[in-house]
Amino acid sequence: MEIGGHCDERFSLVRDAFESNFLADEELGASAAVTVEGQYVVDLWAGNKNLAGEPWQEDTIVNVYSTTKTMASICMLMLADRSLIEFSAPVAKYWPEFAANGKDEVLVRHVMTHQTGCSGFPRAITAHELYDQELCASLLAEMEPWWKPGTAPGYHALTQGTLQAEILRRVDGRTLGGFFRDEVAGPLDADFHIGLPGSEGSRVAELDPPDRSIDEMVEVEADSVASKTFGSCVLDGTETATDEWRRAEIPAAGGIGNARSISRVHSAIACGGSVDGITLLSAETIEAALERQTFERDLVLGLGVPYGMGFGINHQRLPLTPSPRTLYWFGWGGSMGVMDLDQRLTISYSMNRMASGLVGDSRAFNLIAATYAALEKAKS
Repeated sequence: MEIGGHCDERFSLVRDAFESNFLADEELGASAAVTVEGQYVVDLWAGNKNLAGEPWQEDTIVNVYSTTKTMASICMLMLADRSLIEFSAPVAKYWPEFAANGKDEVLVRHVMTHQTGCSGFPRAITAHELYDQELCASLLAEMEPWWKPGTAPGYHALTQGTLQAEILRRVDGRTLGGFFRDEVAGPLDADFHIGLPGSEGSRVAELDPPDRSIDEMVEVEADSVASKTFGSCVLDGTETATDEWRRAEIPAAGGIGNARSISRVHSAIACGGSVDGITLLSAETIEAALERQTFERDLVLGLGVPYGMGFGINHQRLPLTPSPRTLYWFGWGGSMGVMDLDQRLTISYSMNRMASGLVGDSRAFNLIAATYAALEKAKS
C-alpha cells in the first residue's frame, strides 16, 4: 500500500504501526502525526477519503468528534490566561441566566471537568437544533441539573462545548469557532476548523460510521444519567456528511481537521505555551491544567477518568504515556490528540472508518505505543 508524507527514521516504528492498522483491514483512510519541539517527525496519510475510493490526500480533513474538545478547552484556557474568566468563579458571573433552577453555584471549572450536572439537554433535540447555539444555550440555562454539581463527573458529550461557547461569547463577544480561527488556527496556520467554510467542503473525508447510533452502542439502564445524556441528541455519524453540520460551530464534536493540524495546535501546549514564536498560553496556565480535578467514577462513561482542567491527564493507575505531565483526549470513532509536556511531544491521529469507542481504540493506542517505543530505542 502507498503511504504519503514523511517519517524521521528514528520514528520508523510509528510508520510501521500506521501501516499495520491498514494491513489489519481496520482503516479506510487516516492520517497520523508526531511532533517533537514543535517540529514534525511524523506526518503520514494513506487510504481513501470515501467508500468510492478517492484517495486520502495531503490536505484531506475529516470530522474528529470529541478531539475537538481539546481545541475548545485551549480557547477557555486562553481566556483564563488573559484574566477574562476565572475557573473558580460561578458560570452565572458571566452568563446570568444560567443561575436558574439551582445552578447559581455551578463553577466554570465544573464546565471544564464535566461536573455541572448538565451532561445532556433537558429535552431531546435533533441534529438540526444542535446547530443553533442560541437555542442550545437557552435550554441549558433553563434546565435543572441531573445531579448535584461538583459532586461527580458525567461526560458532557455535547453540552460541554455549548457551555464553553456561551461563556466565551459573553466575555469576548465572538463565537468560539471565530475565536479559535482568529486566535489559534490563524496565527499557527493550522488547518483545523470549528465551523468549516463552504469552500473547503471538497477536501473533507466522509466518515464510515458504525452500524448503530451512539445511544444504541452504550449499554446503560433506562433513565440513568448516561441514557439521558446520549438520548438527548442522537447522532449516528452520517450527520457529518452534510453542509449544515460542517458549517455549524459544535465545539464538543464538530471540529474538522487532520493529524497534522491537531499536532500543530497541540505543539504550542506541549512546548509550554509557545511554538515558532507564537504564544497561546503562559506556562503557568498550562501547569494549572495538569492539576487533577477529579478521578471519581464518571456517571456517563461508567469508569474513573482523571480529569484535569479541560483534558484527560495521566494518572499512575491509568497512564496513557510514560510522562506524568500529559494532556489528552479522544473522539468518537478513534481520533486522538496527546500532548506530552515532559518530552515536548504531540501524537495525533484522525481517520474516517469509525470504531464504536468513545475514548480511543487500538489503532490510536498502537500509534502511542510505537511513539514511545521509538523514543526508548533512540536512547539505546
